[in-house]
Formats: sequence, structure tokens, C-alpha cells
Amino acid sequence: MKLISFDLRADMGFLKKPDINEKIYLTYNMLHKPALLGILGAIAGLKGYEKNGEFPEYYHKLKHLKIGIEPLDSDKGNYTKTTVTYNNSSGFCNIDKDDLPCNLVITEQILLKPAFRCYLLLDTTNEIENVLYKRIVNQEAEYLPYFGKNDFSAWWERNSVHEYVYSEKKSDSSFQIISIFHKDDTSIRQSKESLTEGFDLFSTETEKPLFFYFEKLPIGFNESLLQYEVADFAYTSAKLKKDTLLRDLYLLEAENVYVQLF
Repeated sequence: MKLISFDLRADMGFLKKPDINEKIYLTYNMLHKPALLGILGAIAGLKGYEKNGEFPEYYHKLKHLKIGIEPLDSDKGNYTKTTVTYNNSSGFCNIDKDDLPCNLVITEQILLKPAFRCYLLLDTTNEIENVLYKRIVNQEAEYLPYFGKNDFSAWWERNSVHEYVYSEKKSDSSFQIISIFHKDDTSIRQSKESLTEGFDLFSTETEKPLFFYFEKLPIGFNESLLQYEVADFAYTSAKLKKDTLLRDLYLLEAENVYVQLF
């Protein structure tokens, strides 16, 4: 198994939230796993959505992958956002009260300069994962990857690709996770030093200013309901207490930091 990362960037991005209000389509702040799988599918040359109610080829063939996501160039985990309003006058997207085609005015919240270090644990004896590995290393893609909409093309530089020596060794002291990570109720209850849900998982013994970022993000799909499954994610500059129990942590040996691959 190879653990690699590459730095994915775009000028703009729109990771649409399914829960929208009447006037604006909102975006997730962080890149999430279902969106990253779509990008990886484009790189590998796998088919996307073709029929309503059916998952695409890339999802079926890549959903087992362990991935990690580290924000880059963010403001304590946050990316600058703006809104864009435009008209869809094709007549295919909206009808009026008389069931006649009409103009549709859409306002979207847009991410500006999103950038993420994407970690992948790949089995290069698997044909598809080997193709994915070679294309990422060589800065190649079968289809154009994009951040949520095909208006927002994404790219990475060849020199941003790194391969790591890693282990699943547990830390014997407080430790740093440089990726976003999710914690379930079991992890919180079993953390020996956790007295309250949330911040007591973290060690704050430092003179540096700390930040804590939280977001509820899609982690996969409920395949019967065809809806996102979501989890509570965190991203922080604080170290975690040594007895904090989180799943799927991998130590990057040379860097002496952890990432969560989920």
C-alpha cells in the first residue's frame, strides 16, 4: 500500500449543500469525500452520473478508498466566499404559475481559491488504483477535474505529489492531526481524559494561538435513500490528548504528525 498526497487547487469552487433556502444555493467550506471521489474518478477515467437513481461507476469502484483532506492556504480552516447571481433563460429549468417556461434567477455562494492536500492510501496491485497512482504522479487526468461545477476546473502540480513512510502506531504523548478528522460518539465516550464533549479532547498546553474549526460534512452516501451520510468534522492547530481514541489515524513518520484516512 502506498500513501501519497497531492495539492488540489482551483480559482473557485462550489460544493453544493443539499439543504438550501429559497434565495441562495450554499456551498460546503471543506472539500468532502464524495466530491473528492468524483475528482479521482475523472482522473482515472471512470464514468460519472448517467441515470437518475443510479450511482456512477466511479462511486462503485472508488468508495472503498481511504482518503484524507488537509486545507491549504485557509484562514484557520475558512475560505473566502462570495455570491454570484445569474440568469438561466433556456426555459428548461423553471416554469411559471401557468406551467410555461420562464427565466430562472440563481444565486450561488462560491469558494474563492480553495486548496486542499488530498491523501490517498492506494493498493497499486489493483488495476484502477494503479492507474490513479500513475496519473496523479504524472499530473495527468482522463477527464477535466473540477470543484463541484464544470465551470471551476481544478489542477495540481507534479511537484506537489508526495509519498510517505507511514505507520498506524499510537502516540505515547499529545499529538497533532494535520488533516480534518471526524469523531463519533464512541470515540468521545472512550477517551479517558474527556470530561465534556468537544474541547476536552484537545491539549491546550502551548503559547501559540489556537484555532478550532468544525463543520458537518458528507462522508459517504446512504445507498437506499440516495442521500449524503454526514459526520461532524474538526480541524485544529491544537494537539490532541494522548488517550483520545480516534479511528483510522496514520502517522507520517518523517513529519511526525498524523492524518485521518476515512
